[in-house]
Amino acid sequence: MRAVNLLPKDHSQNGGSLPSAPVLVGVCVGVLVAAIVGADFMLQSGKVTKEQRTLDALQAKVDALPVAPEGPSAVQTQLAGEHSSRVSALSAALGSRVAWDRVFREFSLVLPDDVWLTNLTAHSPVSPSAAPGTATTDGTPSEFSIQGRTYSHDGVARLLSRLQVVPDLQNVTLISSTMSKAGGQDVVEFSIVADLRTASGTPTT
Repeated sequence: MRAVNLLPKDHSQNGGSLPSAPVLVGVCVGVLVAAIVGADFMLQSGKVTKEQRTLDALQAKVDALPVAPEGPSAVQTQLAGEHSSRVSALSAALGSRVAWDRVFREFSLVLPDDVWLTNLTAHSPVSPSAAPGTATTDGTPSEFSIQGRTYSHDGVARLLSRLQVVPDLQNVTLISSTMSKAGGQDVVEFSIVADLRTASGTPTT
């Protein structure tokens, strides 16, 4: 009769087969790649979180800014225009203003003792908005006009030279100078005209 061994086989003698080197290397590489990917993800996630916090802080500052004021209304714009026109009108009026007390005081200071007046006419400079016909059209000065007498033509020349230095007068012009008799005395009758300077110092035209 043939003998049969009924005992189980002993696997410990053969020993468990270990993974090969390529498999171990592949596993290590996979673990390393996973670790690197995870670390990079965490790093990028931290940067995104930081940037989001900065953005939130800036948005909070923008939200805290006061509301921009509204532009001027139509009524305010109209009032501003009226104010500007009134200021312009007032400036024009003040610019053509004449200090008559100063003009006559200066004139009296330069008037020679041997000259006496028979007539004096003065009026304010004509404004640009004045009606036509209020000023001479030939360019002759007409805002300050005097007629008078003296004893010689030298006296007339002396008066002309003195009027030239009066600050408020300009374009001093001799219209006429003629010898005549008054009460048996030889006298020279003259007529002189000039223009006035405005209060702003701008000569009138």
